[in-house]
Amino acid sequence: MLLSVLAACGTPDSTDHTSRLLRGNGAEPESLDPHAVRSEAAGNILRDIGEGLVSFTADGRIVAGVAESWTISPDGLEYEFLLRPDARWSNGDPITADDFVYSFRRLADPGTAAFYASLLGAIVNAEAITRGEMPPERLAVTVLDDGRLHIRLKQATAYFLQLLSFPSTYPVHRDSVERYGTDFARPGRLLSNGAYRLQERVVGSHVKLTRNPFYWNDAQTRIDEVIFYALPDNMAELLRFRAGELDITSAIPAGSFARLNRDMPALLRVAPYLATYYLGFNLHREPFAGNRSLRRALSLAIDREVITQRVLGNGEQPAYSWTPPGINGYLPPPVGYEQWPPGQRLAEARRLYREAGYGPENGPEMELRFNTSEAHQRIAVAVQAMWKEALGLEVTLVQEEFRVMLQKIRGGQVNGLFRSSWIADYDDPLTFAEVLASDSATNMTGYNNPEYDSLLEKAAQEHNATKRYALLEKAEALAMEDVPLIPVYHYVSKHLVASRVGGWQDHALDYHMSKDLFLIPEGDGRQ
Repeated sequence: MLLSVLAACGTPDSTDHTSRLLRGNGAEPESLDPHAVRSEAAGNILRDIGEGLVSFTADGRIVAGVAESWTISPDGLEYEFLLRPDARWSNGDPITADDFVYSFRRLADPGTAAFYASLLGAIVNAEAITRGEMPPERLAVTVLDDGRLHIRLKQATAYFLQLLSFPSTYPVHRDSVERYGTDFARPGRLLSNGAYRLQERVVGSHVKLTRNPFYWNDAQTRIDEVIFYALPDNMAELLRFRAGELDITSAIPAGSFARLNRDMPALLRVAPYLATYYLGFNLHREPFAGNRSLRRALSLAIDREVITQRVLGNGEQPAYSWTPPGINGYLPPPVGYEQWPPGQRLAEARRLYREAGYGPENGPEMELRFNTSEAHQRIAVAVQAMWKEALGLEVTLVQEEFRVMLQKIRGGQVNGLFRSSWIADYDDPLTFAEVLASDSATNMTGYNNPEYDSLLEKAAQEHNATKRYALLEKAEALAMEDVPLIPVYHYVSKHLVASRVGGWQDHALDYHMSKDLFLIPEGDGRQ
């Protein structure tokens, strides 16, 4: 059976392990266009083939990227970046300040419909452009000369440099985009500027990258070829790791943590991770639109401890706050019932369910939608059973391929709830707070509370860090009272890393670029 599984995966020739890194990458990436992605699977690849004005070290510290240096005005509003003279596209063309102006305008342009357009929100005119109220040319990102770029912010933003390390802020090659349109991000067409370039993509199987000789820091790259495998089935990924078909897994199968910790502890890498798994309500439709009692009842009826300890059992932490602990000193506000015993939570859930107009004999018709994954399915089945037992509620489970599910969520076509997660883009609580802003492209629930938006706006204008955090804490408390989503658990990062892989360092954002790794030739590094 193991041989059948491996044969069915369509593995490229991987006999030469001396310069090829084999990485499991979860779901199929939806695109390799930096402005058309939102998944971590796509981000992992983009961080290998692209680079922003700034980058980060293996342990997550911000360092120079395409920009070799920068200056910031005393008021924090003016940024000037000096680009590296040896920064090149993967065809050898020089990268200029105009490449970044074009790319930032494309990201902000509402016609692009970029999921992460909000990353530019601190720049003057960005939000008006994204809303379609100004042309992209009004974005306050300007060319000083070929090697110098100027950006003006509307308010001082302490984490702005972190934003510029995110893949959606990477430059795109203008001539390629104008020639091929949305098809520019394909093998043979995609010009990138990172340590690797796109060599091959087989949808449903793998993405193959080869070393980019024009990368400004190519001399420090130690792996010649990287293959990312699309493996949404975590057990199949584990089998391939054990068989020597993978050097790194994207995750580990649900329920396997204790066994792997016993059998191969030296290869299991577990670390705190700034990410929250949640169930989102479609607030555009009944039965959840305008029915906070129903939403709160469903949240209270989920036993998060059972999910984290019995369904998953991989070190995840029960989530009652939207923001995970550990973000730069921020303390998520308590929701009030996290310390209640299970019986008290269930009693309140049933009371609220009746208050919402429902009971065991007349529950609402609804679906719980999740993308294909063993872990997601296990959680969905557990939640379905909890709601049935606690409230008498019958819920239909719908499993879909990730891209299909995402399209339906963004189109407001979900009849009920959907499974999703949010992973911090930078080390600041605003990366979570902005997800629930009414005008955010990342807001997939349809949550719209003017008071919440006002608190975020006040926080954006507040320069005192303590006062700013207090405003964000107040906003989060308000949102958790409104229950636009149900936080289920806070992640830990979990990977199996072969002993032949060197350079791996854990950090809270869980970014591991292939250029920071190296391979140790002796042995295959697996048990």
